[in-house]
Amino acid sequence: MANRMKDAILGALQTKASDIHISVGRPIQFRCAGELVYWNDEELGAQEVHQCAEELLDARTRSVLERDGEVDFAYSFEGIARLRCNVFHERGNLALALRLLPVDMPTINDVATPNALVKAVTKKRGLVLVTGPTGSGKSTTLAALIHYLNQNYKKHIVTLEDPVEFVHPHILSIIHQREIGVDTKSFSAALRAALRQDPDVILVGEMRDLETISTAITAAETGHLVLATLHTNSAAATVDRIIDAFPEEQQQQIRIQLANAIECILCQSLVPTADGGRIGAFEVMVATNAIRNLIRENKTFQITSNIQTGKKLGMQTMDDHLAELYLTRRISLNTAVDYAHDPVTLQKKIMAI
Repeated sequence: MANRMKDAILGALQTKASDIHISVGRPIQFRCAGELVYWNDEELGAQEVHQCAEELLDARTRSVLERDGEVDFAYSFEGIARLRCNVFHERGNLALALRLLPVDMPTINDVATPNALVKAVTKKRGLVLVTGPTGSGKSTTLAALIHYLNQNYKKHIVTLEDPVEFVHPHILSIIHQREIGVDTKSFSAALRAALRQDPDVILVGEMRDLETISTAITAAETGHLVLATLHTNSAAATVDRIIDAFPEEQQQQIRIQLANAIECILCQSLVPTADGGRIGAFEVMVATNAIRNLIRENKTFQITSNIQTGKKLGMQTMDDHLAELYLTRRISLNTAVDYAHDPVTLQKKIMAI
């Protein structure tokens, strides 16, 4: 590997960066604690950026890049880091966005996984959703959950990922990891095939389209535990996003199916800590009979109030968790307000304590 690319990856590891960005006409930049910073002051030309990309690409990924204009893939670096890579064209040049993934498998303690979520993934069947914006740690949370199952249960786990990020060894479970574009054509095709592979647990890296969403719900209804992600920021918004993916004439039937299948929704964000790091903030919804009825009756606007009254079951709203993180001095008041769903109410609540 060229010294520039190798040095950049080592520099990112040393500074605990989460991402590396490489573009023509700019120095290499790292994302550290959520903020973009320059690694050095060397502006890269088109040839240097092209060389960085070439060091990561192989024949398959190069072909996809030439055909589609962009390509996603995973890259292992000298046994000390694994990267999720996106190489793409912009204004006639190449650019790279690289996410650094830890080599050590994350645990449920590492990511402070809420107990309600851990309990949900030990069930025989149902749909468990981990949601949040890009870069919020959804993949890490899912990897920690799969690792927990792998250490404690004898199950057949099939993961569908684009690309495969964390590589799981077989421990107590059998784990088959299928990469979209390499091992299978699409999430929907892989999910249909997974139902014929005798799985106990199916992980869907992302529910991108109607067919994948529909098949995932059906799989959860018919005796499989399905873990999946969506880009939504609250439990209520997650339910609405799933329902709205279907034509209007199918939505009532999907409400009934989703109400039967859903077990837990975790919405997460990574927020800056007072000491310059980042910490997970979580909203947790457990599918009680009351919440299942709200989904069936198209009253998702009442889900948040049900979460607020369900603390004994491990439920919490995002704003309540942000308030807790502030009151325990792990984040600042400004951070709590910035990430809150209802900043005015959160601020009033904190000031009243």
